[in-house]
Amino acid sequence: MNNTSLINHPCIICCRPTSMWCSRCQNAWYCTPEHLQNDWPRHRRECVPINAQQAQYPNMIATPPPAQTELVSVSALLFMPHEERSRIITVQCRPQGTISQGICPTPLVQEYFTESVPNTIILTQGLNGEPLRFPLHIWYCPTSLQRGSPINRAIYRITNGHASKPWCGPVVVLKFNGSRRQGYSDAGSNDLPALSAYFLAYK
Repeated sequence: MNNTSLINHPCIICCRPTSMWCSRCQNAWYCTPEHLQNDWPRHRRECVPINAQQAQYPNMIATPPPAQTELVSVSALLFMPHEERSRIITVQCRPQGTISQGICPTPLVQEYFTESVPNTIILTQGLNGEPLRFPLHIWYCPTSLQRGSPINRAIYRITNGHASKPWCGPVVVLKFNGSRRQGYSDAGSNDLPALSAYFLAYK
């Protein structure tokens, strides 16, 4: 998994790392309001306001920029209806609260589901009903299943066409990092047997 780095820019005056900027132009970084004021005679020549209101009221205060959510990247399995095989993709996940709160991040998977908002299933059992150490989080399109869209060829392939009911529409599969389901780890081809067992048993 990869974490996007947090904002960390050098102060124009002393080069100390800072997360505050000139709120008038939002393009110059200062570690203290005093450093912004000291640099104002120089900075004012390049300080272009981001909107008309800030042009009328020159702002001499360094303010923190808007909070940027730190996205987490994780590998997932993608089953597209028109593709013969599943493939590994990278999914960005938006954290919900802090890690210590134990709230699982939200995967940003809507781009794969153009017909409707996806539903989810959590798969906790693998082959022969054995509990999965790392449960699988299956995202699917309920509209595709209900209206009998074309059969998902990638899922048809991993079940050898023996599923009691065909699966339709796209599927994205993420893997939880443990039974407490507080985050995700990278999914891969070693998760296919458990998925195959699920799709075979699906009715």
